[in-house]
Amino acid sequence: MADFSLTTLFVVPKDVTIADSGSTQDLTAGKVGVFLNTYAFATAANITTAPYWYIAQGRINTYLQGTKRSDKIKGCLATAFCNSNITEWYKVTGCGTPAVQITDVDQWNVKCGDIVTLTLRAHSSYLQTLYFNGFTRSVTVQAPCCECDGSPCDTVDTNALINQLIVKLRTAAPGINPDNISLNQFYTFENVGGTILRITGKPLTVYGQPCDVAAFPWEYDRMWFYTFVYSGPATTADFIVADNCNIVAEATVIQRASYPTGSSGEMKQLEKNYYSYQAGYLKHLYRIAGYNPNFESWVTDGEIYTTFYIRFNELDKSAYNWGDYIPLDQMVIIAVITGSTEEGDLEAILEAANGLFVDDNACITTTSTTTISSTTSTTTTLMRP
Repeated sequence: MADFSLTTLFVVPKDVTIADSGSTQDLTAGKVGVFLNTYAFATAANITTAPYWYIAQGRINTYLQGTKRSDKIKGCLATAFCNSNITEWYKVTGCGTPAVQITDVDQWNVKCGDIVTLTLRAHSSYLQTLYFNGFTRSVTVQAPCCECDGSPCDTVDTNALINQLIVKLRTAAPGINPDNISLNQFYTFENVGGTILRITGKPLTVYGQPCDVAAFPWEYDRMWFYTFVYSGPATTADFIVADNCNIVAEATVIQRASYPTGSSGEMKQLEKNYYSYQAGYLKHLYRIAGYNPNFESWVTDGEIYTTFYIRFNELDKSAYNWGDYIPLDQMVIIAVITGSTEEGDLEAILEAANGLFVDDNACITTTSTTTISSTTSTTTTLMRP
């Protein structure tokens, strides 16, 4: 369902404390605070009895406008009905480094001298602009021949076959054609214990950010891929189902790729997305800086942000027009640097008003033990999407 909430974004600047004195009119540029219906600053102790409260932030440019402020919000700690106008209440912990996909290929069923093809088909937002069915590449090897006294029905040495495939996967195609891309640019390949071919997607390339304030360059993206291992040479007979024929090994995804959350690039994009919702005038982002006196960015590059989401309806029911079937609701997003003192201070005040935030965005920790040739190593990597 589409989200038509009128959204206001508040980004808490780095090393700027949550307001703990004064009123909304006393907010310095960038300062964020929670304020009671009387416009006095809220604390975890006094917000519980307030009939409603606001989120507010001081502006740089106050010409013809005051502080940036949300509409009236009323929480509810009691189990009984208490006229709260909040419909959603949750937070998303920032995780700046996404998990990458890991696929294990095992259960090999290859006979002496068989032709074996491994096909990888990768997808991402950017890859889809280049390849309509994903970035697809195949490598083909011939399994070792049987010994003179061996049976052609015997399966081959899996360790040797995996090593053959890895050599081909890491080798770029000959020639200077720019499309002759080595798969090694997008994946890493490991021989795990002589029985498993482990394929790991590499992190996405970080693209340059344009200086154009009117550009919207940031987007969610991740790279995921499909793996097929089948007998015979690579075929283009049917790009959708041909790879499912004559499967000779099992590919299992042991870790799925995830999206990053809370990056500074995402927060800067949100500032642009919701700029026109909270500007008093000149709501368009012009390419000449002098035409954007209202646009203010409080994001610090390289930081990871936790976001608090509060969705609510109009508190005053008389403001609804007769016959409104789906009234326009509102959303407040508060972004604060993950792990900062300000995050804890803000969360304590808001939870005193409406209870605990639900946060189901756990950063992924990946631990793997791999065996490559005769060397064994254990690696623990903290994945903070």
